[in-house]
Amino acid sequence: MSESKVLVGVIGGSGLYHLDNLTFVETVNPETPWGFPSSPITISRLSSGTLIAFLARHGKGHTITPSAVPSRANIAALKSLGARAILAFSAVGSLREEIAPGDFCLPSQIIDRTKGIRVSSFFTGGIVAHASFADPFSKQLSAWLADKVAEALKIEGRDIKLHTDKTIVCMEGPQFSTRAESIMYRQWGGDLINMSVLPEAKLAREAELGYALIATATDYDSWRPSEAGVTAADVFKTLRANASSSRLVAAHVLEELAKGVADGKLDSILDEEKGAMTFSLMRLSSAWQDDKEGAQMLSYILPQYFGQGA
Repeated sequence: MSESKVLVGVIGGSGLYHLDNLTFVETVNPETPWGFPSSPITISRLSSGTLIAFLARHGKGHTITPSAVPSRANIAALKSLGARAILAFSAVGSLREEIAPGDFCLPSQIIDRTKGIRVSSFFTGGIVAHASFADPFSKQLSAWLADKVAEALKIEGRDIKLHTDKTIVCMEGPQFSTRAESIMYRQWGGDLINMSVLPEAKLAREAELGYALIATATDYDSWRPSEAGVTAADVFKTLRANASSSRLVAAHVLEELAKGVADGKLDSILDEEKGAMTFSLMRLSSAWQDDKEGAQMLSYILPQYFGQGA
């Protein structure tokens, strides 16, 4: 691995399997205490010299279903490479007429409709922690991204809208919603729906990493009574049409991030979640001292609490 540390980890979802305009440095595949990540991680250099790490959420060739994504290994691997924040991309269904297929979205809230199949915490042994999750996305990072994504879409020159402050429903899958479920999610206040934002966002918070999601709407889910239900073919047709826009947005955002760090203007934003677990750890638990194996695993992502001399 290169001596320089990665600035940001990028997790690509359906339709975003690589990034353009980057200089390849190396490919790494770190084994974490929670196994290997979804795919080997590509380390690339921006024109500014800053390193970023790209990981394909569903594996090379899209071979991993949403419920089987090794999210703990993905987050831990990116943290081990030095990433201070994670920029995630995902295809989503739209639950609102005004969010058309092809539009971009930056959600601010999540409704969890996963079913307990996915392990959603690094704290599964005797050491207990209760992370704050009232605001599941890093607020400062998402606000900064809104301006930069809008800039990128103007550069693209296509009539693509950006929607912010939306609520995303995370369902289990791999099947799409029934019509009754899709209508119910709208009544709950859901604006978007996908299968991937959890447990990623929860694990990023536990690892004290900033986390923001850039979503691309691909369909109207199943709530429209006059239309056929969504199919995978519909989703990938829109993804292919919007692939260049997604890569342009990613490239612009990453370059602007690097500039901001070089200017010293973005340090506080990228370190927004630093120290987030300070008051979440149940230090009075006897396992804090007794669970040596658990503490050793947790030191991989939180060395300041569980490392030597902590």
